[in-house]
Amino acid sequence: MIKLFHTSVFKNIFLIFLLLTGFSLPGHAQSGITIKHGPYLQNVGKNEVTILWVTTKNAMSWVEVAPDDGSHFYADERPQYFQTENGRKLVGKLHRITIKGLEEATTYRYRIYSREVFDNLHWDTSFGKVVASNPYRTFNFTTLDPNKSGYSFTVVNDIHEDPDALEDLLSHVDLEERDFVVYNGDMMTHINSEEHLFKGFMDKTVELFASHKPFYYARGNHETRGPFSTRFMDFFPTPSGKPYFTFRQGPVFFLFLDGGEDKPDSDIEYGGLSAFDEFREEQAKWLKKVVESEEFKNAPQKIAIIHIPPYTSTWHGTLEVERLFAPILNEAGIDLMISGHTHRHGFIPKGEKGNQFPILINGNREVLDVRVHPSGLEIQIKDREGNMKHEFEF
Repeated sequence: MIKLFHTSVFKNIFLIFLLLTGFSLPGHAQSGITIKHGPYLQNVGKNEVTILWVTTKNAMSWVEVAPDDGSHFYADERPQYFQTENGRKLVGKLHRITIKGLEEATTYRYRIYSREVFDNLHWDTSFGKVVASNPYRTFNFTTLDPNKSGYSFTVVNDIHEDPDALEDLLSHVDLEERDFVVYNGDMMTHINSEEHLFKGFMDKTVELFASHKPFYYARGNHETRGPFSTRFMDFFPTPSGKPYFTFRQGPVFFLFLDGGEDKPDSDIEYGGLSAFDEFREEQAKWLKKVVESEEFKNAPQKIAIIHIPPYTSTWHGTLEVERLFAPILNEAGIDLMISGHTHRHGFIPKGEKGNQFPILINGNREVLDVRVHPSGLEIQIKDREGNMKHEFEF
């Protein structure tokens, strides 16, 4: 005769089996969730900011924000901001939370939180532990100020996933005194994965400044390469939702442009997946509208940031930037274009090649430091060892 096990006995045996084999019941596992990368600031504007970070496990996340008024962060209940989409709080490992309705020219403090999600069923959600930034060390950010009279910013480009070079270059400027940093393309050689991106330069960026100082990113031609390159905008959101965008800080209106790839779309290197001719045509239409806006026209100073400079080669990408963007910028009366791409310093004075604006090209192992004044710009360029290489005034 076959004897049946009592239910409780079977349950105990089953649980012992799970423990011995390393399995765990849903919703009852030890969490172990951690913040893997970040936080870092993006899309800082007059009235908004986007804060991003990555966790090791799926989570629902939020940001708490407090004014920088001298009060303790725990002095009051702080407002919470979640990542939502069409009425739902999102669950994932990349957390991208945009906070709007902020006051311009104002400093805020913030903390980040992620609560692990085990199961996200149609009728129930199983949560795990909460991981958060240090409760006694808050981060901060400052919204943009169109009325600011003077400030400074720094430009780096073409480091091609060399975080040591990035650290060396930025060590020669006082990042705490800079309003922001500009990454002018080719910070990566290609982008294979999230880990590749953070190892290449983003972990170092967070370590040096990006949790409390923003950077604005002009995509280079190499950031369009690799299987993870299509996720670029997920990690580097902009006001326009495109890799070309604008903002104003103090007297300067900034135009961030994207030159796309440097070879024809049919080149074998792109595997039949490039469509940058169409992309640049679309961008040129957008640019025409921008330079006709009152916000652009009323700005005392105007700077264009683009990785690929016009008038520097006969490669297809350069010629298309020259054909599509340069005539619009010539008519618009910009004061300066800052570029990279060539891996060496260069300067094209206004009028030398049909350009109605000076073009300053930063080398791949140089840091370009800009001081903005109501009357103009002062620029210093140093090499990796901190030696002064070039100085300009515009």
